[in-house]
Amino acid sequence: MIMNKQLQDDLQKKLGYVFKNPSLLTTALTHSSYANENRKSGATSNERLEFLGDSILGMTVSLLIYKGNPKMSEGQMTRMRSELVCEKSLASLASHLGLGEYLQLGFGEDKSGGRERSSILADAVEAILAAIYLDGGFKPVEKLVSSYFQTVVYRAEYENTDYKTRLQEVIQEKAGRTLSYHVIDEKGPDHLKSYVVEVRLNGGVIGRGVGKTKKDAEQAAARLALAEISR
Repeated sequence: MIMNKQLQDDLQKKLGYVFKNPSLLTTALTHSSYANENRKSGATSNERLEFLGDSILGMTVSLLIYKGNPKMSEGQMTRMRSELVCEKSLASLASHLGLGEYLQLGFGEDKSGGRERSSILADAVEAILAAIYLDGGFKPVEKLVSSYFQTVVYRAEYENTDYKTRLQEVIQEKAGRTLSYHVIDEKGPDHLKSYVVEVRLNGGVIGRGVGKTKKDAEQAAARLALAEISR
């Protein structure tokens, strides 16, 4: 059973990935409650994809931590990975994507607030990562995961670095250049809020960052802008 094409296209745009096999995305969004109520239609739950996605997420986050924090010990890396792949963290990512509105839930689960339940949202994130991996390999998974978690990962190694100040210093080396920061999106309830911020140079976008606070998102945008400028 394939989900509504408009919803499918909308979510794929948010994910930054277009499925060659859209049925994988449909399955990733199908909760067991929906599958049980629609067995005759051939609906399949996302439980198997969730199983696979859990391992894929762990590997992807481990790689990000390893690359981003060359001085971090094994114990520190393990603790950071646990924090990043926990239910709360994944539910926050789901809220950033507005994932709840795309889920296929059974009648009772839908009525009881399943679209906002952290466990369901976290499971769906893992299932989507597995679906992307099966459809397009590891690279698009790594791109999606790093785009969300990079702020936290790199902040551990450079926790005292003020990227906004560094960027301002670089920009001021030439006269007539002005920086500005703009919140372009915010998702989720207050306890799971995430922000998307663009940093602009004379009105043109030079970096975009995601964070759990506006400050974190601005720092992430500034860090990416610095990396872009230094190329």
